[in-house]
Amino acid sequence: MSEIADHAVDRQALRRCQRQGLIWVAEEGNRTVGYVIAAVLDGNAHIEQVSVAPTHARRGIGRQLIAHVEGWGRRSGRPATTLTTFRDVPWNGPYYRRLGYRELANTEIGHELTTTMRHEAALPGMDSSLRCAMIKANRGAP
Repeated sequence: MSEIADHAVDRQALRRCQRQGLIWVAEEGNRTVGYVIAAVLDGNAHIEQVSVAPTHARRGIGRQLIAHVEGWGRRSGRPATTLTTFRDVPWNGPYYRRLGYRELANTEIGHELTTTMRHEAALPGMDSSLRCAMIKANRGAP
């Protein structure tokens, strides 16, 4: 998966997310150590990207960023939070399952999430057979 891991950050896309209020960062001192990008897909909050600096891994930063998007979704009246990920990579699918997410069956995947998955499948080094969409109900959503 080196082609995926080595993929350069699209700074224009990050700035666009910032203007839209859809990116949140974790900081330590004056240094950004992680971020999460959200969207709304099929009426649900959607985690587009969550990233934590390897030097800050296993400190709960990713979990806090994910929880922030879930809370944003609840406050926005979204019934669930979705994401796409690698099904079996330990820090992907199994990690999200521990956080309460479950894999969506193909028949449960909405149009916008399907479009996102097709886009991801076209990226260099991406094997769509290893990917899945996941969902977690936003308890307490209005």
